Amino acid sequence: MNTELLEALNILEKEKNIGKEVLLEAIEQSLIQACKNHFGKADNVKVSIDPETCDFGVYAEKTVVETVEDQILEISLANAKMMDSKYDLGDIVQVPIQSKQFGRIATQNAKNVILQKIREEERKVLYDEYFQKERDVVTGVVQRYLGRNVSINLGKVDAILNENEQVKGEVFTPTERIKLYVLEVKDTPKGPKILVSRTHPELVKRLFESEVTEVKDGTVEIRSIAREAGSRTKIAVWSNDPDVDAVGACVGMNGSRVNAIVSELRGEKIDIISWDENPALLIENALSPAKVISVMADPDERTALVIVPDYQLSLAIGKEGQNARLAARLTGFKIDIKSETQAREAGDFDYYQDEDEEYIEEEYESMEDQLAAASEVIAESEEESAIASEDVSEEAGEETEEQI
Repeated sequence: MNTELLEALNILEKEKNIGKEVLLEAIEQSLIQACKNHFGKADNVKVSIDPETCDFGVYAEKTVVETVEDQILEISLANAKMMDSKYDLGDIVQVPIQSKQFGRIATQNAKNVILQKIREEERKVLYDEYFQKERDVVTGVVQRYLGRNVSINLGKVDAILNENEQVKGEVFTPTERIKLYVLEVKDTPKGPKILVSRTHPELVKRLFESEVTEVKDGTVEIRSIAREAGSRTKIAVWSNDPDVDAVGACVGMNGSRVNAIVSELRGEKIDIISWDENPALLIENALSPAKVISVMADPDERTALVIVPDYQLSLAIGKEGQNARLAARLTGFKIDIKSETQAREAGDFDYYQDEDEEYIEEEYESMEDQLAAASEVIAESEEESAIASEDVSEEAGEETEEQI
């Protein structure tokens, strides 16, 4: 048993996560390459390796001939008979090759072949490991700034956080731990190249999956998400279980769950709304915290007219139009927001005005009926009170006469 080689292969398999079969194949290729460098050709060279004991042998397959013209490919009948008397002309004889006789250059080339194979497999293992994390969240340690980009260590490999994937105003310090969204993993000759992001909307979604159990197991779905990194994010959630409140599950007790995500995003505000298949209700929810009077949505044109109270117009639009912009991204509708006064002046509110007048008239009639009924009740009560008073007076008079 070749114990030294076996131990070396076991160590490499454990540390580099490279299969023993791959390493044995690399050794086989290196021996063939060494034979080619030593003899000039190696078409007839075969290598046999026992994967259990790591014992190996190198053989040259030679044809038995009367007169040898090529010593590398042929062997004389006399020499073949010396090895085994059963050989005859035309037979193939496996002649052992002593690898220890190889020269320094052949040995060095064989070593380089093994090292090259190990490096290739190591890169492949790293690429496969991090390729599985593509479109997912990883935790990295800030290394240093490379110009305006940031080098992040992910454990076994470094990733690059480009300037356009950084949140404006965020500053990192070395050894700081941050969460990142893996955008892409590229396989390069120098190893996997990993691009990460802090601005991608999916980062928020993955953080909710890791923080909220109901989102992770599929009970609560994040149907849509709109984000302006570093400022505000809106997400629309839906519950597949009628007994589970989607918004409440994402917020957590006393806001514990959403606050953990806000802390990771360094104070970025997060609005969580209920998803609704009705576009009008969805748009109304998306404009939260602003109050909405009415929504006229056109599903075919993907447009909507929203009317809000005069004092809610600025809140509905948001600072620099942010609230309306995020609501439009979240719902996929082009939203036109008008105040109640603007809508009436433009004639967009007539229908609702008529409805309001009809509603007020019905309410007025209902109030009149209620007042009439109340008047009748009061009149009956007064009449009963008067009769009761007369009875009491008569009884009192009778008692007085008896006393006299």
